[in-house]
Amino acid sequence: MSTTLRFKMVEEAFNRKAIAVETPDKRPDEYYGELVFNRQKMFQYLPKETYDALIDAIENKKPITRQVADSVAIGMRRWALDNGARHYTHWFAPLTGGTAEKHDAFIEHDGKEGVIEEFSGKLLAQQEPDASSFPSGGIRNTFEARGYSAWDISSPAFILDRTLCIPTIFISYTGESLDYKTPLLRALNAVDKAATAVARYFDPEVKHVTSFLGWEQEYFLVDESLYNARPDLVMTGRTLMGHESAKNQQLEDHYFGSIPSRVEAFMLDLEIRGHRLGIPVKTRHNEVAPNQFELAPIYEETNLANDHNLLVMSVMSEVARKHNFRVLLHEKPFAGVNGSGKHNNWSLGTDRGAMLFAPGRTPLDNLQFLTFVVNVMAAVHRHNALLKASIMSATNAHRLGANEAPPAIISIFTGSQLADILNRLEHSEVADIPDLKKKAGYSIGLAQIPEILLDNTDRNRTSPFAFTGNRFEFRAVGSSANNASAMLVLNAAVAEQLADFKVKVDARLEKGETLTDALLAEIRVLIKQSKPIHFDGNGYSDEWKEEAARRGLDCETSAPVIFDAYLSPSSVEMFTKTGVLSKPELEARNEVKWEMYTKKIQIEARVLGDLAINHIIPVATRYQSMLVDNVVKLREVFGDRAAEMAQCDLDTIESIAQRMTTIKTTVADMVEARKKANAIENEREKAVAYHDNVAPAMEKIRYNIDKLELMVDNEIWPLPKYRELLFIR
Repeated sequence: MSTTLRFKMVEEAFNRKAIAVETPDKRPDEYYGELVFNRQKMFQYLPKETYDALIDAIENKKPITRQVADSVAIGMRRWALDNGARHYTHWFAPLTGGTAEKHDAFIEHDGKEGVIEEFSGKLLAQQEPDASSFPSGGIRNTFEARGYSAWDISSPAFILDRTLCIPTIFISYTGESLDYKTPLLRALNAVDKAATAVARYFDPEVKHVTSFLGWEQEYFLVDESLYNARPDLVMTGRTLMGHESAKNQQLEDHYFGSIPSRVEAFMLDLEIRGHRLGIPVKTRHNEVAPNQFELAPIYEETNLANDHNLLVMSVMSEVARKHNFRVLLHEKPFAGVNGSGKHNNWSLGTDRGAMLFAPGRTPLDNLQFLTFVVNVMAAVHRHNALLKASIMSATNAHRLGANEAPPAIISIFTGSQLADILNRLEHSEVADIPDLKKKAGYSIGLAQIPEILLDNTDRNRTSPFAFTGNRFEFRAVGSSANNASAMLVLNAAVAEQLADFKVKVDARLEKGETLTDALLAEIRVLIKQSKPIHFDGNGYSDEWKEEAARRGLDCETSAPVIFDAYLSPSSVEMFTKTGVLSKPELEARNEVKWEMYTKKIQIEARVLGDLAINHIIPVATRYQSMLVDNVVKLREVFGDRAAEMAQCDLDTIESIAQRMTTIKTTVADMVEARKKANAIENEREKAVAYHDNVAPAMEKIRYNIDKLELMVDNEIWPLPKYRELLFIR
């Protein structure tokens, strides 16, 4: 890239104006969900008997008949055509981590050398996309292409860019899951069944327990022209080199600061698109790092919330380009500043309106609260290694454990009030239910400031799994992740724990104990068993890492090794017992995880090697030559007196030479390490080799390139720098 072009791109990026947003002349509630085949549209476009049958199937988790599917298809097609759709697609989430779709037009032969608009129940309920090119972990051979997508009636269809999108599961010809939605739905069914059985101790009328999810999506924005000038950003989603800016986030002035006008225009456009698609986007703000932002919706049922997050990630990328931005969802796109997570606020609630993680007004309500909270703690303790594996990836590994994100050790923060209650229960032999305080009032002594209501627990940003008053916040999930990976593990683990808890309580009841005595006795057992997972201190400290190891918590930091937790005997037993994943499915998914880890590090290593040798080294050599020429000219002009004058240039010349030598040598070593790793057939061993031998070389190369960036003339440096990438004007 020429110097003139680089500076022109930077100047254009800083001078861009906000693009006007065409805001509908309506309130959000008037256009909310207009592109969703929700219950309102169903009632409008479906015969009453079809509508009633479909709603009954959704609410009671029952299958529908082909006759009902045919009737739904007719109404759905009419609605889609009325709203400008020309194609339809089964929209699913394969093991790539993203979404997939194959579009078909609403046409069939009419028998008269023409076509008619057609869409049957068969096409709605089931499709046969090619399964051979999606990751399968060995379940399917590359020459075996058949796979099936099947309609998920619980997640409403929607129209995106004139295409009717039908959320579906994706399974192999032999019936194994090849996606994230299938095991997530199984896990939600398992936790519904197990939690309902326990909830009936407190309310016999409970029929269902629903898992809820409220996600918080963090992301970076960079100007599109600067993005295109960074091959590492384009191909890997993160900067593989770049010295941090003199000013980054140390003043903490970006967090919750005034939103730049260009970004606010983008956010408004995204919100309007989201609301039309039925996504209840509510919150937006600046995050800690420069150019980092967050959006969050109102919580929803977990399966629907996850579909909405996948949809938002797709839509936000499209909207960003309209505003001359690119969205970065990588967990650590820039070194030296905070990375991006996706906090999962998770809770359970009954069909009778009770939120199971919220304290109540009566002793029975509080006993229910303690029952479910303590069982969650026990489940997280029991499967802490597996929960860590569920959020681990090649990209999230860069973020976890830094002083900005939860450590790569799973622990639970409860807050002082709940911690005190658990401690009293553990050491009490009296069948007494502690009083759980609601929000307390606090006055700061100024008449013009109203009383502040304080929550019964503080928040701990260093905890990967924190109790936050009426829900748990799983903070360790990565920004680019499919939430289903974490949610299916969490819900399945809690389902297993609640089922075991009920067996033990029922055994006590059969012996004649009262319900309160039986519940409190088992709660005390779980409090004692799960004490190692309870930690309310600073999760960033080295002392905690040592303490966690003493407590027996999983402290592994190598991503490929962390994935082993999926195949531990306790994990296999839990998944098979709850019906969420079979052992062959687990083995296949781990093959995919190891393979994806290897490929991402491999791509990064290739890109870094190319940039180092073909971009950085030539520029550094040119600048070194310029300095040498200057030294020669000084000697020609000043003779013996030039030695002192040229010393600074000579030091720089020597330093540049040393850096370039190290870079060239390390790139060659990295290439050799890659070749050796690529020759390994076992996917786990290959991933471990990339982690142990390739990734460290990349860090060494980066370190030396970043040092060169501080030496080489700014005018000839080939890539936009952090100070140019990270500050939107």
